[in-house]
Amino acid sequence: MFEKILIANRGEIACRVIRTARNLGYRTVAVFSDADRAAPHVALADESVWIGASAAADSYLRIDTLLEAARKTGADAIHPGYGFLSENAAFAQACVDAGLVFVGPPPSAIEAMGDKALAKRRMIAAGVPCAPGYLGEDQDDARLTAEALKLGFPLLVKAVAGGGGRGMRLVREPGEIAQAIAGARREAQSAFGDGTLMLERLIDNGRHIEIQVFADAHGHAVHLGERDCTAQRRRQKVIEESPSPVVNPAMREAMGRDAVAAALAVGYRGAGTVEFIVDADLRHYFLEMNTRLQVEHPVTEMVTGLDLVEWQLRVAAGQTLPLAQAEVRLSGHAIEARLYAEDPYAGFAPQTGTVRRWRPQHARHAGVRIDAGIEEGSEVSPWYDPMVAKVIAHGRDRDDAIRRLRAALQNTPLLGLRNNGRFLADLVDHPAFRNAAMTTTLIDQWQEAGEPLLQRPVPGDDLWCLAAATFALQDGPGWRANSVAAYGIPLQCEDSSHTLRVQPDRTGLVRVELGTQRHEVRIFGFDDGALRYEMDGVRRQALACIHESELHLAVAGSVHVFREVSAFPNRDAAQDATRARAPVAGKVTQVQVAVGDAVALGQALVCVEAMKMEMWLSAQAAGRVTVVHAQAGDQVESGALLVEIELENNTET
Repeated sequence: MFEKILIANRGEIACRVIRTARNLGYRTVAVFSDADRAAPHVALADESVWIGASAAADSYLRIDTLLEAARKTGADAIHPGYGFLSENAAFAQACVDAGLVFVGPPPSAIEAMGDKALAKRRMIAAGVPCAPGYLGEDQDDARLTAEALKLGFPLLVKAVAGGGGRGMRLVREPGEIAQAIAGARREAQSAFGDGTLMLERLIDNGRHIEIQVFADAHGHAVHLGERDCTAQRRRQKVIEESPSPVVNPAMREAMGRDAVAAALAVGYRGAGTVEFIVDADLRHYFLEMNTRLQVEHPVTEMVTGLDLVEWQLRVAAGQTLPLAQAEVRLSGHAIEARLYAEDPYAGFAPQTGTVRRWRPQHARHAGVRIDAGIEEGSEVSPWYDPMVAKVIAHGRDRDDAIRRLRAALQNTPLLGLRNNGRFLADLVDHPAFRNAAMTTTLIDQWQEAGEPLLQRPVPGDDLWCLAAATFALQDGPGWRANSVAAYGIPLQCEDSSHTLRVQPDRTGLVRVELGTQRHEVRIFGFDDGALRYEMDGVRRQALACIHESELHLAVAGSVHVFREVSAFPNRDAAQDATRARAPVAGKVTQVQVAVGDAVALGQALVCVEAMKMEMWLSAQAAGRVTVVHAQAGDQVESGALLVEIELENNTET
């Protein structure tokens, strides 16, 4: 038995676990790093303990520090959440050795499934279908290359440890093998401290379908249906739904049977997910087992009516499973969208900054649930995963769920930093998604092909006019002559700029001209983030905020940032080819040039890693390196100067 639970995690999942634990009468302890001192999960818990610096290796991955936090607060159980140490057998064992209840599977099960090569061997022995691959201990590059050529293409080079798409590379032809091995090994070593690799024949254009399993300490195991996680980008999930639109009852029964067999084969206990890849003929193959709660567990909760964290805590307390397999019922359809701090219209580059407006309560209508780890004023840092919230919708059928999810995404815009909210709303309305024609690589193919879905939305003339009217009625940064009744306001949004002529009066009416367009805009109020206005006789509302002379306007889920252009613009340093600057705050992982090196246009200079993504800075023109300001291992801020280049012929671009 236990009374107080320490949540060895952060963000959305920490908040999620705390809420259920409190509902069951448990007291909770949060832990936090320097970057998370003001995070919502810290305030939500009964107690909290600082555990170290911002980097996960110095805080959330420190087993000794977490155990000391439990000792200091008297916590007698630890919930690992997902990510970080949730699938670390050594951590689970350390908890047991310290006399703490680990809310998860036994260390032996984590170890068996944590090594993907070992897991596949055990699944083959248990009769669970697996895709062809190389699982050998010989990790020599030459051996891996030879085995890859035997398997054929396409194939995946995968880290045997960890997950979440890290340490994984896709290889489609022989010339890509060496780079894939080196990249996967480097990333796996950095993320998991283990560079061991395996090879797996890729089921091309497959669907990613996983089964939620639960087992207790009394020999009982059940499955709770499937989740379809096929909508992915770079092997990371974007949209998840339950049930899968391609799974029929017979297929569900077969996959569920194999998933339960997989769990029993390793003496499993608690919540786990068995992941399968499904080919075009709807044959399923074991991928891996995640020995923890999944990010996407809410869709299973929505269609079963169960609280999976509650099940975890009851099983950890020694109780039997609340339901037998025959008692499990699925009702309706649920879809989850992962809200990421990333720019889908710029290669999904991760974003950092301050959350200026976030009102999830505005979208919490029937069938909608929002799990978040942010609030207004939160700082999204480069230290952790870019997922900041999950928006989940449940409906009578799939069309109901899609409609509710789109409305929720549009009614809950995140203002202050770029995010994928509009992209998610467009994705679930795309014919490929609606017709269940997604594959695990389709979004990546769209990115390469320039699919309209991944083209940045541009504001219409009406939004330009609304922005101009709003600026005209605010104390903007520009000089206004009191004697001038009408004047021009130069505005910029992204790469576009317009000068609009405005004529405001004392009643809140603004006459706005944009080219040949003329509109009358009346602002009724700008309270609590809601901009209420009338344009040409039609009353509407936009979600908005103003910060440092920038107007953030959200309409139909699209966020546009307008700024008034200064009459004395500064040179845009980002266009200076003589200086390579960090695209985001993060860690420098590679520096491929030195002082004196000649560089060509497009040549890779420095790699910066942030939020699970490697971003390369390339030379914007030919020249010679004069100064290198960073070395591998350095933590850098966004915009930090990393490399200086003297251009050929001393000509700047």
